[in-house]
Amino acid sequence: MTPSPIDNPLISTFGRLLEAAAHLERELGGVQEARTGLPHAWFEVLIRLARSEGGRLTMGALADQVVLTTGGTTRLVDRMEAAGYVERASCPTDRRVAYTVITEAGRAMLDEAAGVNVAGLEVRFADFSPQDLVTLNALLDRLRAPAP
Repeated sequence: MTPSPIDNPLISTFGRLLEAAAHLERELGGVQEARTGLPHAWFEVLIRLARSEGGRLTMGALADQVVLTTGGTTRLVDRMEAAGYVERASCPTDRRVAYTVITEAGRAMLDEAAGVNVAGLEVRFADFSPQDLVTLNALLDRLRAPAP
């Protein structure tokens, strides 16, 4: 009898990865939002903007990085702009390109939320050795890379 594709161990591996990520996001994001009022999705946008050159990303690049559709990213940025954490900027050389830019208020909120986030991450990763973290980061980088 031919094994069923649903029994492939890679399906379980992928499922465990998704479950771990979802669990951490709920746990850490929940604490962060309770303490700062900043939803985890907003934190993800702010940290990606803050780490980008000039504190800005195109809407398309931002959508790719936060794994949302362009429409979902637009709605998210609309809410964040209304809160004063980001602003939109046009590209001086291409009218079709719009940037999302982190504001000073966004940087201040990010600093506060990152402190809460780091405290939770330190607890969750306390049992990981430095080598475990190096290995985990290397494996995750391989998964993020385009498939061969």
